[in-house]
Amino acid sequence: MCIMSREWNASVTVAAVIERGGRFLMVEEETPDGLRLNQPAGHLEPGESLIRAVVRETLEETAHTFEPRALLGCYMSRGRSSRDQGDTTYIRFAFTGDLGALDAGRQLDAGIVRTVWMTAEELRACTERHRSPLLMACVDDYLAGKRFALDMLHTHPTAVADPIAAAAATASGAAS
Repeated sequence: MCIMSREWNASVTVAAVIERGGRFLMVEEETPDGLRLNQPAGHLEPGESLIRAVVRETLEETAHTFEPRALLGCYMSRGRSSRDQGDTTYIRFAFTGDLGALDAGRQLDAGIVRTVWMTAEELRACTERHRSPLLMACVDDYLAGKRFALDMLHTHPTAVADPIAAAAATASGAAS
């Protein structure tokens, strides 16, 4: 039996790896550690599927629509949470797909300074500016051609439904 002396925190995140003409779409954002680069990325919110989360995060951080076409992979790292400054294990689901229309009137999320297109070489040259240690792993997997079908992700209806309605539906389904 293993007894841990501290509480374990895990956070599920999503990221969009978007490439055009050899350049990757990045966001430059303010963090407690200064300006950092990341893919359009963020936390899974309650009642959201992973796919819905990456579409929302991309829109909020870039003002572009995004159509996920494939899962690049699932990644895990450990670091300090920007939300509560605690030690957190991050579980990232990275997607690739098509960048859509720009909503020029849309404000970017708080903390997002700008979007920028960068080559893999430019990203490798500034790893000290990466918000996540997973940024290059996602780019490298994209460049290696890794792609997984989106249908490998299963979201049970209870994960995206109103919890009270889902519990009632489950209970009535069990009774029939």
